[in-house]
Amino acid sequence: MASTQTTQTDDVRTILEQARTGYEAVLTDEVVDRLVDEAERNLYDGASTDEVYEALEGVTTARIERDPAYQYVAADVHRRRYFRRVTGERLGVAEEGDGADGDDTGYLSADADATYRDTFVSNLERGVEADLLDERLLDGRFDRSALADALVPERDETFDYIAMSTLTQRYFVETNDGDPLELPQAFWMRVAMGLAIEEDDPQRRALEFYDVLSRLLFTPSTPTLFHSGTTHPQLSSCYLTTVEDDLEHIFDSYKHHAQLSKWSGGLGNDWTNLRAEGALIESTGVESTGTVPFLKISNDVTAAINRSGKRRGAACAYLEAWHLDFPAFLDLRRNTGDERRRTHDMNTAAWVPDLFMERVADDAEWTLFSPDEVPELHETYGEEFADLYEEYEAKAEAGELRQSETVDAADLWRTMLTRLFETGHPWITFKDPCNVRSPQDHVGTVHSSNLCTEITLNTSSDEHAVCNLGSVNLSNHVADDELDRDALADTIETAMRMLDNVVDLCFYPTDEAEYSNMRHRPIGLGVMGFHDALMQTGTPMASEDAVEAANRWQEFVSYHAILNSSRLARERGAYETFEGSKWDRGILPHDTVDRLEAERGREIPTDRSETMDWDRVRDHVDAHGMRNSNTMAVAPTATISTINGTTPSIEPIYSNLYVKSNMSGDFTVVNERLVADLKERDLWDDEMVDRIKFHDGSIQEVAEIPAATRELYRSAFEIDPRHQLRLTAHRGQWIDQSVSHNVFFPSTDGSLLDDVYKTAWRLGVKTTYYLRTLGASQIEKSTLDMAEYGRTQRRDGVGASEGSAADADERADADDADGDGSSLARVEDPTCDACQ
Repeated sequence: MASTQTTQTDDVRTILEQARTGYEAVLTDEVVDRLVDEAERNLYDGASTDEVYEALEGVTTARIERDPAYQYVAADVHRRRYFRRVTGERLGVAEEGDGADGDDTGYLSADADATYRDTFVSNLERGVEADLLDERLLDGRFDRSALADALVPERDETFDYIAMSTLTQRYFVETNDGDPLELPQAFWMRVAMGLAIEEDDPQRRALEFYDVLSRLLFTPSTPTLFHSGTTHPQLSSCYLTTVEDDLEHIFDSYKHHAQLSKWSGGLGNDWTNLRAEGALIESTGVESTGTVPFLKISNDVTAAINRSGKRRGAACAYLEAWHLDFPAFLDLRRNTGDERRRTHDMNTAAWVPDLFMERVADDAEWTLFSPDEVPELHETYGEEFADLYEEYEAKAEAGELRQSETVDAADLWRTMLTRLFETGHPWITFKDPCNVRSPQDHVGTVHSSNLCTEITLNTSSDEHAVCNLGSVNLSNHVADDELDRDALADTIETAMRMLDNVVDLCFYPTDEAEYSNMRHRPIGLGVMGFHDALMQTGTPMASEDAVEAANRWQEFVSYHAILNSSRLARERGAYETFEGSKWDRGILPHDTVDRLEAERGREIPTDRSETMDWDRVRDHVDAHGMRNSNTMAVAPTATISTINGTTPSIEPIYSNLYVKSNMSGDFTVVNERLVADLKERDLWDDEMVDRIKFHDGSIQEVAEIPAATRELYRSAFEIDPRHQLRLTAHRGQWIDQSVSHNVFFPSTDGSLLDDVYKTAWRLGVKTTYYLRTLGASQIEKSTLDMAEYGRTQRRDGVGASEGSAADADERADADDADGDGSSLARVEDPTCDACQ
């Protein structure tokens, strides 16, 4: 027994000694001794090697809140465990003399390095044999040995624990028996090969793509990462569909819904065409049951689908605010009432015309109609919509319509906001900005956004709009405390090529999706790590300097996204429906804000001045056209930001210390940049950790921290949500689609909530996503000195639901079941990561 225990201790100590390399200042010899002892207490005589690694992961992840070093040490332990699982061998690290030219700069030992590269080649072959990977990866277009030589294993060290855990659990290709086939750099190379497979020079492009992907400069959305290079390359992120007022088409739509969900697509379904409850069905002479029973079926289809074995289906139903069933639609997510008229597994979004917002502002009346009697309303917008709407109101008043209802617009708006606060739904999206500013106004109407509210594409009965997403990591493009524009331009050029390739490589679950995508070729280049980049440049997000950064950084992204789409058009040809588009008419995205302003007859208060040579872009588009009907969309990026180790999308950091919950588990997150700043001032110690925990991850009440530092590290609920909307309005003017914008609402004041969403409309924002509200008890205090801090003191609440205060309170109660106020501040990722 003693011999076994000694060997086990040696294994624990050896693994930990290697994992702490570079972090010895934090994991001192004394700390290592304690960790070894603690890990041993969690083991038993004869424990397996896998259990040894698991015990070490447990003791290191438990200390992440004390120092970010632990998340990298835990990641190293996890990586070693996974390396053994893939290769059957131990991960040896370089020792003195193992590196190039006899130095000690290598990452892996010579044997481990050779195993890493050999495994990449052999597992490609194994994946093809198992019918998991595309056989073209082996047909001679790629030099696999040269690609293996190009792998840079030391880039694995950039992943923290949550990134490594997420990748190994969900992203790496496995056999049907669960045997993993990919190490981290092999994963990036497989994605790169899949995206380069039809290039004129696949080898060169694969190397180019790999370099950008593996350095975390640009990351495609999750479906592309899942499926690139596989036998079913469903690479697209999201689909938008329109359901017609026809029983056969409704049930065809359910079939399409299931097919699209099966392959990881997130859905935005437009249901406005369906006639309202009580409308006459002429063929049978009976009254319609309205939209709600059909939405209930859609909800059940959504819940039934397990997308690619990775996560359940996810969809959002859209309905226009003039639909007679709209009041019932607002209740779909409530926890009270008839369960047959509730859709707890499906999201909802209101498609709101400008005219409604004007009626709310004027405290005027609003009329609800059944679409079968007002068929043109769904296909029109702006002034044309307003004129038609008023004509139909006159008909209703004259008794010429079978069904209508007049309500107070402000009352309906208040109900909308009340349901939003109570249940997180419906998300509020604005029809007119999406249509007035659409580059594709010549081919139809935008009827809805998508599941995550950043896509604004045309749909019809024969076209399922598709979008292909990926995001540039702004935080990895900061050098010398400013945005590295040359590097960012290079990244965007490569990213646009990868995204355009997705259109041609994609497996389309429906004919309507393929037809639409091949005609218009829309893509959505987004950004992530915005707040992370601001912190690196010393720019507080709550400042006017941040508004300027949002404006000018997005102008730069827009400039190069549009220019490179036009360059691809020169090389590959313009998209099929280019003629007649706004691009063809010389109208760029930021030009369309003036059009929206003119349409509304009121100012949109954003700075639209140009600071770059836009004539160059206009001339290039005029000469060569555009390869893609749409080029930009800012998706939420919750999951791929996790992989990148940066802040999601354009959002502020949720908190400086919290728990992030996703499908891979619960993970402690600590703001590394804050910790580094506090360490420089000799302010980071266990007492400071406890104080930050007590204040729920906030540092605003810690007087010892300098005011400028406190301002720099304000978190999501400490920045006025209207200021955050100003950031999005300024960046959004350069974007031809939309921005998935979460509203972080730190209050229960209904008048403030009203002003937040009216501000969004006044600013010309196209869409909003989740309303995140503060919960009740979200901070771990069980380890604090309660004599000093008090046992159950709380702020107004910390943490958030995906949308509702009620849900947040429910989760807080569940997490705090033992009654000691001991649940860590928590944020949950959205249920869908199609766009993430």
